Amino acid sequence: MTAAQARVAALLREEGGLLAAAVTPGGSAAGDGPAVRDVAVAAIREGHLLHGAGAGAFVTTDDPDLALLAGDRLYALGLAALAEAADLEAVRVLAAVIAAAAAARGAGDEEGAERAWEQGLLRLAERSGPPPAADR
Repeated sequence: MTAAQARVAALLREEGGLLAAAVTPGGSAAGDGPAVRDVAVAAIREGHLLHGAGAGAFVTTDDPDLALLAGDRLYALGLAALAEAADLEAVRVLAAVIAAAAAARGAGDEEGAERAWEQGLLRLAERSGPPPAADR
């Protein structure tokens, strides 16, 4: 688990409830911690995975409804963190990634969904250094 994923997992555990119970054990959010943008990307990527396969890198559930709700919560968590950090360009880019990946996935094009992620991460990198990892 990456540091960004561990931070998101810790946030979900702190919130408690059904979603906290679905977070896999492991990972530590100790230390200085990852950048806000990295945490946001990890949260949004996990939401994307939950929407598609019902299981992410660190959130797992057999309940498809919980997977969908967890995905929505993770999208919101990531975008809210970026907005709070006043990283509005990243909000715009990642909101576009969410929309493009969902459209591709809705059309049965998983490769197109992954291309949307790759392109979005490249756009973020062009504006502020190396791209955050899109952990799978």
